[in-house]
Amino acid sequence: MIRAAVLCAAVLSAGVAQAQCRQALALGLDVSGSVDAREYRLQLGGVAAALDDADVRAKIFAMSSAPIRLMVYEWSGPSDQATLVDWTILQDEAALDGVIETLRQTTRRTATPGTALGVAMQLGRIHLDTQRDCWKRTLDISGDGKSNLGPRPRDLKARIEASGITINALVIGADDPNTGDTRQSEIGELSSYFNAEVILGPDAFVLTAIGFADYARAMRQKLLRELDGLVFSQL
Repeated sequence: MIRAAVLCAAVLSAGVAQAQCRQALALGLDVSGSVDAREYRLQLGGVAAALDDADVRAKIFAMSSAPIRLMVYEWSGPSDQATLVDWTILQDEAALDGVIETLRQTTRRTATPGTALGVAMQLGRIHLDTQRDCWKRTLDISGDGKSNLGPRPRDLKARIEASGITINALVIGADDPNTGDTRQSEIGELSSYFNAEVILGPDAFVLTAIGFADYARAMRQKLLRELDGLVFSQL
């Protein structure tokens, strides 16, 4: 029995030593016409703040022998996407600090109107397909509205799911319902839409931010949930 346990531990240790990446995480940020300059800054600043959180940092560096890889892109209309941070191996604090500083220094480019959510999902799959040696591949997509241009998300789900990735979503409501923004009253419907049309894969989920001012909190919660237990669950 003891010999068997030692052999099992040796096999598991060898598997961990050979692993190059325990999770590839792509963050897709909505910069469509409904996102103004202030909201854009809150969104990018929110991602930076979430990544800089002590608990998130601890989970990112929980297993240095198999680090996380991270990339960030923004999306809008069908032909309007841009990479903000290319695939980066979060091997140490300096690598993570570099990503955070890039996000804090990024300025908004001119983006076309429209919400091509299906295209954004396809793009996330393409990015994650380059990271097939990772134990898990996750697309973390944010949005404040339903898709209104390009292929419908529902028509792409089967093909994307077959690639083996997971899609989680962060739904963003209105900052202030007194401004007349109807997203506040529609956030329940929007969350249901993302649940039915967008998320996929094992343990996929939707979280909600009540306005872009709440984005950092929601993103922190989302990252902690996505990263939680991954080290041990793979063993």
